[in-house]
Amino acid sequence: MADNRNNSSGGGNNRNRRDGRDNRGRNNRGDQHESDLKEKMVALNRVSKVTKGGRTFTFAAIVVVGDGKGKVGHGTGKSKDISEAIQKATDVARKSMIKVPLYKGTIPHEQLGKYGAGKVLLKPASEGTGVIAGGAMRSVLDICGVHNVLAKSQGSSNPHNVIKATIDALQKLRSPQTIAKQRGISMEKLFEG
Repeated sequence: MADNRNNSSGGGNNRNRRDGRDNRGRNNRGDQHESDLKEKMVALNRVSKVTKGGRTFTFAAIVVVGDGKGKVGHGTGKSKDISEAIQKATDVARKSMIKVPLYKGTIPHEQLGKYGAGKVLLKPASEGTGVIAGGAMRSVLDICGVHNVLAKSQGSSNPHNVIKATIDALQKLRSPQTIAKQRGISMEKLFEG
């Protein structure tokens, strides 16, 4: 009877080991997928707090993460250490990624984005135009994989608001295939009128 218990527990351990191996394999595939992601620090802010023992400094980082093929996310992180703040921001950005429909290296249509006092306007551009955008908007569009676009920030210049307004505009974009399907027309008719 004791032998049966040992055998059954041994079988359970083997199963756990096998499951562990499978999990490691899955995690490795996830790491390979995440290694394709590029990250860019948009802003780093040093905040000082006056205390009884002197000043204490903390850092707030804003990071944008994307794969250059239409996926983009943003995040903020705060810590007493710069690298830890950046790492926290990167982790948040990876969790908040969205998929953006791109069409021939640009966006499919003109779009307005708004967040708080931040307002942005994005317009598609022809091949060879490049990314005509400034500051925080440029970082988001570069990381996203948009190669030709005209962009204008019309509201607040605060990087938090500009990034969130840009991501709002990118989220509202619809692909030509989606629009053609919703209208019940062919792609040729959609582009030629």
